[in-house]
Amino acid sequence: MSANEKHRKTPWVLLPFLMVWNLATWALRITGRLVIALSGIIAMALGISLTLTVIGAVVGVPLIVFGFLLMLRSIF
Repeated sequence: MSANEKHRKTPWVLLPFLMVWNLATWALRITGRLVIALSGIIAMALGISLTLTVIGAVVGVPLIVFGFLLMLRSIF
């Protein structure tokens, strides 16, 4: 793939559609990060509540770590 194929010019007639597409892509990227952050918080809370019961600590501690990693991934 050459450099010309990567950066093709969009015809001016299609620019409004391209702008709407880029706006939708941006919104999905932002909400995706928020969804991942919220699921990380939920996983950490579930892991903490499982760790409070001694039997659930085997599953709770890895769930806390997984939730923390999700939170870290959503930030960076």
